[in-house]
Amino acid sequence: MKSINLQRTESLLMELIPMALSSLADTRINSLPITGVNCKNGKYDAIVYFDGSDYDKEEVKSIISALNKANGRIKTDVLASTGWYKCPNFKFELDTSLEKSKNIEDLFAKIKKTKSSEE
Repeated sequence: MKSINLQRTESLLMELIPMALSSLADTRINSLPITGVNCKNGKYDAIVYFDGSDYDKEEVKSIISALNKANGRIKTDVLASTGWYKCPNFKFELDTSLEKSKNIEDLFAKIKKTKSSEE
């Protein structure tokens, strides 16, 4: 169970990170959908999840690389918006939960199809 303060921080970062990304010149990342933020170690580290379902593995690697290069700029924008003393270190990861849920939906569809064909 996460504290309310940590949940607030994650929620605020969910709003601020896309705003910071939109100000960047790199078209690969300036409109990238952020799907979640998971703060660790208080506010010192944050894993930022993005939806990369439209990209292949090589493109995802280049996007993560571009995000890591822009990390300092993103942190500066977040600090300017919040007035915090320190900003979390961001680690960017592909959000695979959307893909997993689609696979589960496909399985349910197959089960329904199999049941209806057996009847």
